[in-house]
Amino acid sequence: MSKGPSVFKIIPTTQQYDWGRTGRSSKVAEFAEASQIPGFKVDESAPYAELWMGTHTKSPSHVRSSNQVLSEYLGKQPELLGGSIVQEFGAGNGNLPFLFKVLSIEKALSIQSHPDKKTAEKLHAEQADIYKDPNHKPEMALAITPFRALCGFRPLNEIAAYLHSTPEFKAMIPPTIVDEFLSLSDSKTPDGPAEKAALKNLFSSLMTAEEKDIKEQLASLLKRYKAGETHDGEDGDVVKLVLRLDSQFPGDIGIFCVYVLNYIHLNPGQAIFLGAGEPHAYISGECMECMANSDNVIRAGLTPKLRDIPNLVSGLTYTASVPTKHTVKPRAFKPASKASSASALYDPPIPEFSVVQVKLSEGRKEEHPPLGGPSIAIVTEGKGKVSWGDESLDVRLGEVFFIGAASGVTFKNEGEGRLTIYRAYVEADVDK
Repeated sequence: MSKGPSVFKIIPTTQQYDWGRTGRSSKVAEFAEASQIPGFKVDESAPYAELWMGTHTKSPSHVRSSNQVLSEYLGKQPELLGGSIVQEFGAGNGNLPFLFKVLSIEKALSIQSHPDKKTAEKLHAEQADIYKDPNHKPEMALAITPFRALCGFRPLNEIAAYLHSTPEFKAMIPPTIVDEFLSLSDSKTPDGPAEKAALKNLFSSLMTAEEKDIKEQLASLLKRYKAGETHDGEDGDVVKLVLRLDSQFPGDIGIFCVYVLNYIHLNPGQAIFLGAGEPHAYISGECMECMANSDNVIRAGLTPKLRDIPNLVSGLTYTASVPTKHTVKPRAFKPASKASSASALYDPPIPEFSVVQVKLSEGRKEEHPPLGGPSIAIVTEGKGKVSWGDESLDVRLGEVFFIGAASGVTFKNEGEGRLTIYRAYVEADVDK
């Protein structure tokens, strides 16, 4: 095939899971409609949960000009991926090592974790109908609206405080396991083997509790909270979260996870990263999400889908810490010349992806130097132009475009108001 441009528009796909925001209240629907995805029409009563941008076989993007599957197009033009990426990630088939998404969340996602690479390969080999690919799924969520999530295990002393303050939670755990946990909850080495074992025993006992005990203790807890009766140490935000989760998943064991997992609030521009084996659940809000190119999820609560509690419990890190352990702080992106405040780099500790947020006021422009690998970018506000060499492309709200390896680009705001672009990319690890 003849060589095409190194920057071109692609067509994303939408996913309508029941936890999505409905109609045009969803940024997924807003972007899909604005970018004129072929055949897409907004149903105001339907949930729009995810916008996918990438080459995952479940729902691949297409080249807009030809409607060719993106991976097929890239497979025939590997120079767009970059030689180092093809070599490091085996991307010669045109598959990108990352998957970029927009999430619009109205109803909480499941209590879940993602397997590491070795576990993903094992689960895929054993249960390919459930675990669809043999890849791990480290992921980063970057808030674009106020965003709430359960994220990693609370510090041991915080969990212990809830065992003291919330008798319904304590009643879910056998007394011997509670006593062992409490004896270690003020440990100076929370990552020690005994401490991790105690946390694992507590969490495993909670997630495998008898159905009758779950319903009895939840009924007692909800009656108390709905009557406004709280005990010292029961945080008001957590109380509200319990009531919210019960309205969405009545009688679910996952509701008790609010006492063992950090509950965090992110403002737009704040981000969290979740590596393999970190328990989490996104609660509400909208975000950009980037992950390794995988759709593997191990679920254990707050879901009508299959729960795989044994694999979830066995695969967690049992690292107890304050939520800042999971935050990704932006830093200056590597500009072509001088530092600029228009581009902020979110660079989690894995090789598959990084994300740049670009915010330009009216008339402003921003240069990005050539990168050693491919990028996918989406316009989330405004309209503008992306230029490379002697070529350029007009882009506007909701449109998604691919930037080939070694292509330096300039973004320019050509509309009224702000131009905001999120760009996910990968480079060989030595270059990041």
